[in-house]
Amino acid sequence: MMDATHNPKRQSWVASANGHPEFPIQNLPFGVFSPKGGAARGGVAIGDMILDLGAVAPLLTGEAKLAAEAAAGDALNPLFAMGAGARRALRLELSNLLSDAGARRAVEPHLHRAANCSLHLPARIGDYTDFFAGIHHATNTGRQFRPDNPLLPNYKYVPVGYHGRASSVQPSGTPVRRPNGQRKPATETVPSFGPSRNLDYEMELGIWIGPGNPLGEPIPIARAAEHVAGFCLLNDWSARDIQGWEYQPLGPFLAKNFITSISPWVVTPEALEPFRIAQPPRPEGDPVPMDYLLDPADQARGGLDLELEVLLVTPGIREKGLQPWRLSLGNASNLYWTVAQMVAHHTVGGCNLQPGDLFGSGTISSPEESGFGSLLEITQGGRKPLSLPTGETRRFLEDGDEVIFRAHARREGCVTIGFGECRGTILPAR
Repeated sequence: MMDATHNPKRQSWVASANGHPEFPIQNLPFGVFSPKGGAARGGVAIGDMILDLGAVAPLLTGEAKLAAEAAAGDALNPLFAMGAGARRALRLELSNLLSDAGARRAVEPHLHRAANCSLHLPARIGDYTDFFAGIHHATNTGRQFRPDNPLLPNYKYVPVGYHGRASSVQPSGTPVRRPNGQRKPATETVPSFGPSRNLDYEMELGIWIGPGNPLGEPIPIARAAEHVAGFCLLNDWSARDIQGWEYQPLGPFLAKNFITSISPWVVTPEALEPFRIAQPPRPEGDPVPMDYLLDPADQARGGLDLELEVLLVTPGIREKGLQPWRLSLGNASNLYWTVAQMVAHHTVGGCNLQPGDLFGSGTISSPEESGFGSLLEITQGGRKPLSLPTGETRRFLEDGDEVIFRAHARREGCVTIGFGECRGTILPAR
């Protein structure tokens, strides 16, 4: 649904918003922040500033006012629970206030400079599910173990996923402590215990759940989009050597539960409306999704045209004052399953989702090497080390390395919007 909030000519009296690479007035993502010395509260990013939602609520009307009041606390779960109608109403009135010079006097006192604020998890995460919907990543990694048959038989029939650890999901900037665990490379006869030697990142899209569903009542795919509150960037840090030993037969455990990093701003489905695309057609011979996973409207508009960038800062790059080194540039259009298909499949057996639940899309890689979403792919499992301009090499991540995720939605005739960064720096194991 396109409205005045998407008008590319709309400008804000918040000067830094106009031409801002991440947060112009056409974006208005939600999050939780705390000004220096203040309590955590709901806010909206606008340029280099953050608008306090609770403080501005008296200036709003009707459903928008109720939504702002719901978002005034230290978690956005109440706002997520209200659904798309309230979210759209709030977004529209905020856009009007921030573009109307006549409202400046009343609104400006409730703006905080983002550089002076701390950002927090936007919601209390009840459950976290990680999918495996990036088919090029699945193919690339599967080929390393099964060269002749990289994808398992179920991949093209079912959106594969597993339940992750919600308690260790952390906002961007939280240090990443290298995990300890059991490791058994092929060259060793028995496992050993110690720090992960093959620490990796995974570029994923995070999906925030809005209104939930009662236990035992699946969400039809035609209604699945109504249950999505927004999107973020997600780094599913992975200890590949620990994972390789433990994952059979039940999948990842310690290899992924030590931390998951997310960008702190929730980019709404409404902000991404201009960047919706058709889900790419399946290759000839691939099975047609089962009826509960197939909706014509979702196939026509369920894809997202998002540019996904991964950058690396090593101690050597930092010491020489160089710019972060780009590791990959890909696109979210490479997901094999849509977000609606993930929601429909998650609930088809009767599972009840709740406001603030989080999905990971699975690692998103492009067909080309320039868009691979993990070092496991880039370095071919560590067999082809990456050479950096400092003379450093990387098989996997080393202590002191910082990984940075960025995402932007670009389209001719539209204002570019971004997600903000998702960062994490590796600390030595304890």
